[in-house]
Amino acid sequence: MSASTLGPITAVVCNYNGREHLPPCLSALRLSSRKLAELVVVDNASTDESVELLRRDFRDVRVVQLATNDGPCAARNRGLAEARSEWVLLVDNDAVLAPDALAKLEQAALARPDAVVIQPRSVVASQPGTVHYDGGSLHYCGLFALRNFFRPVAQAEGRGVVEVDGCVSVVLLVKRELLLEFGGFDPAYFILFEDLDLSLRLRMAGHTILSVEDAICHHRGGTPGISFRGKIGYPQRRAFLHSRNRWIYLFKCHQWSTLVLSAPALLLYELVWAPFTLLSGTFSGYLRGKWAFVTTLGSTLRARREVQRRRTRPDRELLVGGPLTIAPQLDSGGAKSFVLAGLNALLTLWWGVIRGLCR
Repeated sequence: MSASTLGPITAVVCNYNGREHLPPCLSALRLSSRKLAELVVVDNASTDESVELLRRDFRDVRVVQLATNDGPCAARNRGLAEARSEWVLLVDNDAVLAPDALAKLEQAALARPDAVVIQPRSVVASQPGTVHYDGGSLHYCGLFALRNFFRPVAQAEGRGVVEVDGCVSVVLLVKRELLLEFGGFDPAYFILFEDLDLSLRLRMAGHTILSVEDAICHHRGGTPGISFRGKIGYPQRRAFLHSRNRWIYLFKCHQWSTLVLSAPALLLYELVWAPFTLLSGTFSGYLRGKWAFVTTLGSTLRARREVQRRRTRPDRELLVGGPLTIAPQLDSGGAKSFVLAGLNALLTLWWGVIRGLCR
C-alpha cells in the first residue's frame, strides 16, 4: 500500500427488493473517480426481480444471493466475508454517491490511520440542500443524538473531516478485518440500532469514526415499512423494532452502573414514547417489541460478556445527555413539541447529575 492509496477497495451493496434503487446506486459506483476493485451485491432473497435486473444490466457485478431475508446486518456481514480487499465500502441500495465521494473518504482514512470507519455526509435525494445523516453522538437513553439532522447544508455544523462518536450505515468505508474481528453488525437487531451498536462497541474499544463533510451521498427512499418521511405515518414494524432493539442495545452495550443510574430517565422516556405509539396506532408493535426483548434476554446477556470484555473506556466518556433527535414529522408543534422539549430538558439534566458516577 502506497502513501497515496488504501489499495484495492471493494464495494458491497446490501439489497432487498431494491429494483428501483439499484440502477442509480450501481451507476454512481461505476462512475466513481476512485475506481473500485470489485462491485458485490448481496441480495436478501428479493422478490421484485432485483436479481434478474442485475444479471441483465449489471453483468460486471458479482451477485451473492441469500436464501432468506435476515436483514441488512446479515447481508453486510456476508459482504465483508466475501470481499477480497482490506477496505470495503458498505452501501445501502438507496444510496447514490457523488463521483468524488470515495476519493475523499480514502484521503481521510490515509490522513487518520487510527480511523476504522469513515462515512460521507448523507443528504436527502429529493432535497439535496438538506442533510439527512451526518453521524452523531450516543445518547445515554439508547438513542442517536444526530448531527445536523434535516438541517440545511448551508447551516450545517462541521467542515472537512470531523471525528464523530457514531456512524449511520447508509454508506461506510470500513476496515474489513477489524469489523469481522468485532463480529460485524449484530444480526439480532435485523434493522435499526445496528449502527448505534457497532459505533459504541468500536468507540469503547478505543477506535475512531470519521465523518467527511464534503463527501456527499444522496439518500433516496429508505426501507419500505421501516423508514418514514414526509406525510407517511409511523410504521407498525418500526415501532416494534424500536421498542425491542433499543433495550437489546442498552443491556448489551451499557455498563451496569449506567443502566441503574439512568433508570429514572429510561422510565420517563418510556412514559412519553408509549402514549405516542398509542396515538399513532402502533401501540401493539410497542408491546410486542418489549415482549420480544424479554425473550431474547439470555442471548443478549451472553453477547454482553464479549462486548464488555473489549471495553477500555467508561460510558461517562462515550455517552451524552442530549439533545434528543426528533424527526420533523413527530415534532409537529403544539402540545407534542412542548412535551418533547420538556423530555429533552429533563433527560439532559439527569445526565448531568449521574454522569460522573457511571463507571
